[in-house]
Amino acid sequence: MFRLAAVLYILCATVLGGGAVTAVLAMRMMEPWQIAGAFIAGCVLALPIAAVLGKKIYTAMKPPAAA
Repeated sequence: MFRLAAVLYILCATVLGGGAVTAVLAMRMMEPWQIAGAFIAGCVLALPIAAVLGKKIYTAMKPPAAA
């Protein structure tokens, strides 16, 4: 499950970090610390999202238990 969550983190961090940077730039915040802070916040927010998605996908892929 860890490898799946790691791959999902790469995708989620890119999307959330890029979205946060786009939002910051749309608000005309052009300072480098604001842009970097938005990207870091997006990457941090992606950690629990990737973990939850990885767990849900991993459990959905397991075959049903034989009775």
